[in-house]
Amino acid sequence: MPASSVPFALPKALDKNLARVFAYWEGLERADNDMPFWDDVKLSALPDLVDSLLLIDAFVLPERFRFRTVGKGLAQRYGEAVGGKFLDELELRAPFGYLRAQCSATVEARAPTYHADAGYSRVLLPMWGDGHISMLLGAVDWR
Repeated sequence: MPASSVPFALPKALDKNLARVFAYWEGLERADNDMPFWDDVKLSALPDLVDSLLLIDAFVLPERFRFRTVGKGLAQRYGEAVGGKFLDELELRAPFGYLRAQCSATVEARAPTYHADAGYSRVLLPMWGDGHISMLLGAVDWR
């Protein structure tokens, strides 16, 4: 399938900070696994980016997504605390526009996804746990 037909496909080159998070995620892969396990992620490994990082719990049957960790910079830009809330309980606006759709695409594709909008770009990276993709690592970069 051509990359251009994949929803939220990664661009040929990511912005510098998103590329750093992507490289960190790739470095967490164990053996022949195609994605890391969620319990290997340590946001403190990227201390200068922690304000723009997020962890999202992914649930199946029904498919739902919940903010587990949201960087302070992201919460400030959004304008309210969202930690612990399900995405379908919120009005998603910058920097979380189209986030539910991107989360679904990440889980379905079992691969990283990308979204860009006026003022920011975002990458979501799937992580394995409990027999399925159970968490997404995300990062937002401001333009």
